Amino acid sequence: MSNRRVLVLLDDLALKSSHSVYFKSLQSRGFELDFKLADDPKIGLQRYGQYLYDGLILFCPTTERFGGSIDLAAILDFVDSGHDLIIAADTNASDLIREIATECGVDFDEDPAAMVIDHTSYAVSETEGDHTLIASDNFIESNAPALFQGIGHSLNPANTLVSKVLSASPSAYSANPKSKLSNPPSLTGSAISLVSILQARNNARILISGSLSMFSNRFFRSEVQKAGSPTKHEKSGNEQFLTELSKWVFHERGHLKAINVQHHKAGEAGEPAMYRINDDLEYSVEVYEWSGRSWEPYVADDVQVQFYMMSPYVLKTLSTDKKGLYFTAFKVPDVYGVFQFKVEYQRLGYTSLSLSKQIPVRPYRHNEYERFIPTAYPYYAASFSMMAGFFIFAAVHLYNK
Repeated sequence: MSNRRVLVLLDDLALKSSHSVYFKSLQSRGFELDFKLADDPKIGLQRYGQYLYDGLILFCPTTERFGGSIDLAAILDFVDSGHDLIIAADTNASDLIREIATECGVDFDEDPAAMVIDHTSYAVSETEGDHTLIASDNFIESNAPALFQGIGHSLNPANTLVSKVLSASPSAYSANPKSKLSNPPSLTGSAISLVSILQARNNARILISGSLSMFSNRFFRSEVQKAGSPTKHEKSGNEQFLTELSKWVFHERGHLKAINVQHHKAGEAGEPAMYRINDDLEYSVEVYEWSGRSWEPYVADDVQVQFYMMSPYVLKTLSTDKKGLYFTAFKVPDVYGVFQFKVEYQRLGYTSLSLSKQIPVRPYRHNEYERFIPTAYPYYAASFSMMAGFFIFAAVHLYNK
């Protein structure tokens, strides 16, 4: 999970120093950053069919066209191959950056001059300003509000994979701060997302921010006081917020793996080639979570296994020893065919697990049935009673004068 290569595309190489705190936090965690200008004619994501990078950071909001072999299709293929992406847009974001965001389920305000404005949740400054510098504190476990200055976006309701992690307050709206409103703004209130994330079905992760400035050293180190609050924080929550978010994007948080999937008959140890109907079996799997340094046991009470053939015949919640081992036992259904042990685990914020093992189930052989079936005893009794009655009737009829 360490020594991963990340390509950083910039509008201007000056961003390398103005955003150095953020980049150094990545490098300190073992990431190798390759800084390139977005229009460099020699850049590319792959060579000879092999990807050169594990992640991509786009800090080039005004770029109209990438250099080299990188374009919209190449970036989407990069994500489709399971790699991670960070996009930072800003005012006057190019059509190219907007198209990439749209493909990821996010729609930026169509007005190129629009910015998010909030007259109640702005950051207090020496100059009154236009209230485009927003202090947002509606995210988890933050010591101080995060500063945001940029464009807002909305989430595509048809895309269920994208989520807001930093949204505007109910009083915010998106408009051009240098002109008067002639029409109602298209984006208003908490529907405006400032920072969003997406985890694709292949577990690739994407971060989309409407502000490049919120990654800057100036915002990281700036004092912040939210309007209406008496508390003045010596440092904004940007560094903490974006550092933790980058850990999630690059799979240092919420990354699960499953190993040692096993199943066998109760009381046995070896995995059989097939089961028989009504066999008692045991199933187990080990699940671990990456902590940033090592694999730690993952503890949850909602991991389930299905015994599946066209539809689940058995659905069991797995018990856990809280050391990473999940296990259960059940009886094979009285149906023969080709079944699968399936674990489809999807939990918000974690990589999904999709495990399957195929196993045939056979019926009883002819010599495995019981010699006498208890449920047939009444029929046995009826047969013998009928024979006894016939002999009694015959004896009475023959020998009675």
